[in-house]
Amino acid sequence: MKNFGFLIWARLFVLCSLGLFAQNSQEPIAIIEGQPIYEQDLMAVAGPKLLDLRKQEYQLKHDALDSLIRRRLVEAEAKKKGLTVDELLKQEVDSKIPEPSDAEAKGYFFAARNSSTLSFEELKPQLKQLMRNAEIEQGHEKYANILRAKVDVAILLRPPSVRVIYDPARVKGSPDAPVAIVEFADFQCPFCQKTQATLKALLAKYDGRVKLAYLDFPLTEIHSNAEKAAAAARCAGEQGKFWEYHDSLFADQSKLDEASLIGRAQNLDLEKAVFRSCLSSGKFEHDIQANREEGATAGVTGTPVYFINGVLLSGAQSTAEFEKIIDAQLAALGKVQRVTAGSQSQ
Repeated sequence: MKNFGFLIWARLFVLCSLGLFAQNSQEPIAIIEGQPIYEQDLMAVAGPKLLDLRKQEYQLKHDALDSLIRRRLVEAEAKKKGLTVDELLKQEVDSKIPEPSDAEAKGYFFAARNSSTLSFEELKPQLKQLMRNAEIEQGHEKYANILRAKVDVAILLRPPSVRVIYDPARVKGSPDAPVAIVEFADFQCPFCQKTQATLKALLAKYDGRVKLAYLDFPLTEIHSNAEKAAAAARCAGEQGKFWEYHDSLFADQSKLDEASLIGRAQNLDLEKAVFRSCLSSGKFEHDIQANREEGATAGVTGTPVYFINGVLLSGAQSTAEFEKIIDAQLAALGKVQRVTAGSQSQ
């Protein structure tokens, strides 16, 4: 147990030494003639790289926390039994792990054989010890996990998140849902279309707990009709049918010219003259650009990109990837509420 998590802690120490843990986000990091620049402003310039760095930092913290929790649980169990940690692990784990057989060692030898000129018989004692040490290390972890399953452990460490502002008028699902999926998408993007069925299923499965907000991020450099389609959806929204028009656009991305956009409006029983006037006015150009700037500030460079309570998920991901973050967010919120309630009752 002496080296339990040592490498993780060493890497965390290096990060601290390099000053990679974020300073107070409310403090400016530069001032130009009285105008402050904040850490969040860096996202528009180096967003993806900064998010990757923050995810690495979170993973290091997560692994270190996991290691520390296991160590504390084993220490507590040893104290309860009046043993040292080494005595407890020897009694509960080490003594129950047999020495590998010659056949197992020989299989390992041939699987990992390299340019060594030593024979199996010459290496057999070292191979067996190496294999048993690996089994013991895994056994220590399994034993700690068994102890962990018996107690209530509240993990309050949260993954890195980005605050994204969205329009409450373009939200599907309960406005009071604790988890928000904020989608940056392009109506001409095939990968955005691919994820629509997943999003629909998630809203159904987590009804009342998850909501979906839509933000425009038309990739005008490669999708010539995307911005016009975004404006059309907003015009439909003025007549109370944003999401119906949104679904229509993703259902068929082959017809996004202006005539087709107006035809879609007619199919949804929108007032044609009002819709046509809205579409030709360019009234939503500023709002669409504001969405793009919001995305750029959050580190978005392509579509689709999702922020689940601020946690980044990029690309056309599987349902399982969404659920992993959603479940973690719901669990964390529940644990925070229990911890808060417990502290208030004391």
